[in-house]
Amino acid sequence: MRSQAGRDTLVLIPAYNEEASIRRVIEEVNAVRPGASILVVNDCSADATVSEAASAGAMVLSLPCHLGLGGCVQAGYKFAFADGYQSVVRIDGDGQHDPRDIGRLLECLASSGVEMVIGVRAPGSGDGFRTSLIRRIGIGFFRLLLRPILGRRVSDPTSGFVAVNRRALELFSRTFPLEYPEIEALVVLQRKAFRFDEVQSVMRPRMAGRSSITPAKSIFFVLHVLLGVFVNILRYDGPSPRAQKR
Repeated sequence: MRSQAGRDTLVLIPAYNEEASIRRVIEEVNAVRPGASILVVNDCSADATVSEAASAGAMVLSLPCHLGLGGCVQAGYKFAFADGYQSVVRIDGDGQHDPRDIGRLLECLASSGVEMVIGVRAPGSGDGFRTSLIRRIGIGFFRLLLRPILGRRVSDPTSGFVAVNRRALELFSRTFPLEYPEIEALVVLQRKAFRFDEVQSVMRPRMAGRSSITPAKSIFFVLHVLLGVFVNILRYDGPSPRAQKR
């Protein structure tokens, strides 16, 4: 791995067996943000993900054991925080997120004063993209669950297209959900009185492969996230950084 310290923004791509798409994702990022700092966190892939990412010009951080999505993302956040980055944009390695929207997330992050910006699907966007029925049901369920907890509506609490600033980066480098992290991360933010905003973005079909979330895993996903949400609601780990600054 080669360091690119001193850059303002890191593009973080968690990857597990994404050899068929990772190169194209990196090339798309470089096309819209030339010279961008790109980190691929390899979660013990059994294919050529590492060689494809490295030959495309990205930094590669390979984990010593399979940690799942949350552990993979937190490893990237820890790297970014330690290396001095001021913001991180996370996109998926399967090509579903359009890198042309990265700038819009970062603009909102800089201008709104929030700690995190979520890229949510713009109505009618995406050529051939359609969310599965199970995911649509899950999104609707967690919207209802999170509304009273967050004090506001969130369009897609399962979106993995997010930008965070230095304050959220510090928090997430210390505490971050290890599995299915997107929904629980919102509760972690709320617990610290941090804020988030949303930006409409293009969502696309996967470039290759299939989602690892099967119908059976979806049931486990709902139960696991429900438990994680309620644990985070009950947990107290000191005053929020915002409260300390007042």
